[in-house]
Amino acid sequence: MKLHQILSALVLFLTVHQYSISQESSGTSMHGHSHYSRFSNTVDHKLIFPSKVPDRIIVNLTADPSHSFAVNWRTEQSVDTAYIEVALESHGPEIRIPGVARRIVAKTELFENENIRDKEALVKAAYHSVLVDKLEPDKVYAYRVGFGEMNDSTWSEWFQIEMPSPDVDEPFSFVYFGDAQNDVKSMWSRVIRKSYKMVPDVDFMLHAGDLINHSESNEEWGEWFYAGSYIHATVPSVMTPGNHEYRDGKLSSLWSPQFNLPQNGPQLEEMETYYTLNYQNMKLISFDAEQFNEHPESRKEVMKWLKETLSTNTRKWITLFMHYPIYSTAKGRDNKALRKALKPLIDEYKVDLVLQGHDHTYARGNDLNKDQGKTLVSDVGTIYAVSVSGPKMYESQDQDWMARRGEYTQLFQIITVSKNNIKYQAFTPLGGLYDSFELQKDDNGKKKLINQEAELPLRLKKDFVGE
Repeated sequence: MKLHQILSALVLFLTVHQYSISQESSGTSMHGHSHYSRFSNTVDHKLIFPSKVPDRIIVNLTADPSHSFAVNWRTEQSVDTAYIEVALESHGPEIRIPGVARRIVAKTELFENENIRDKEALVKAAYHSVLVDKLEPDKVYAYRVGFGEMNDSTWSEWFQIEMPSPDVDEPFSFVYFGDAQNDVKSMWSRVIRKSYKMVPDVDFMLHAGDLINHSESNEEWGEWFYAGSYIHATVPSVMTPGNHEYRDGKLSSLWSPQFNLPQNGPQLEEMETYYTLNYQNMKLISFDAEQFNEHPESRKEVMKWLKETLSTNTRKWITLFMHYPIYSTAKGRDNKALRKALKPLIDEYKVDLVLQGHDHTYARGNDLNKDQGKTLVSDVGTIYAVSVSGPKMYESQDQDWMARRGEYTQLFQIITVSKNNIKYQAFTPLGGLYDSFELQKDDNGKKKLINQEAELPLRLKKDFVGE
């Protein structure tokens, strides 16, 4: 090669290289979208920033869980059109034969947020959501999300999801988690994974608020999705927000893009925080206790919705889940306004379970003091539970309403519902049974509580970390 040819080639190489560097430093590539190259040294880079490959895939229950499910996922913003493919699960690879899977175009929202509080980088993402309907009860479906040709890496793997039985009295189970909140990747991950290992056929998972600590933190939300991994994509979830999903009275801007929950609550906004659904023979109600606390001007409308929801219920069992407890586990955390508003309706409509978080301890019981200490309670009212699944721990006080309490213990609760019986078990990450009871209800609505023996003794924080 002659000298002038060598020099020309060198100039061309340097020009292209310099252009590439300038594009990377601005956060864009030669293809016109961000690969976040300049953040490659950011800790947890892969948890925070999206790519063309779908991540944060999650299935939520819908208002009609026997015939539909909802899916959300995230990509980088260059993916402005994405799809879900759904087919009846098969014994082989025939679900990928062209024409077998139903393809539905997703609703796509280009979104960006910057967690200034924790000095996180600006994150630009495309959030995709689909409600898959016209499904058959008691069938197993396979689905995947993404875009491109059949075998492109821009598709997720195929996930399985099983629809509920058409028989509403068929038994089902769900896992209830109190606050995950802190150290989610390192400490909460083993809790959700242990629960799934113990009940791999669980029908859904329920979160009672404070999934993370800082509402706008992409890193913390990334940890939450990482901890649950493919479990989020195969086991439907329902969640109600806690105070840490709020900041200055406003719900996290990431709540609605990340989740796809029923929108049948009071006509405040499309918040997906107050909602209700029927799962088999149980009425589930999400009550946004933080919104209720922060916005007294809307309480009248909220209570009207709750009363109507309860008064028109046709299912045998009722479960109310929210973040703030009706009965807190320690003084100084008493939610008087919440209790004054909700307790009359809970009693009037004979709510069976109230599942809560916030207090970072464990307690379970009812408000009939005369029944304390009995193994068998022949006519019991509502059972209240406060639990914590993450590692942040407080102390509690022994109170009359408590049949069982605990501190410094990460827990998940497996709740199995059948026609006339609810079985409740609280387990530790080691699989130890910390609390257990059965709730029986006859056709006249009369309930009997059977307290069962636990494997573990009372655990108090002082026994582990001192006074």
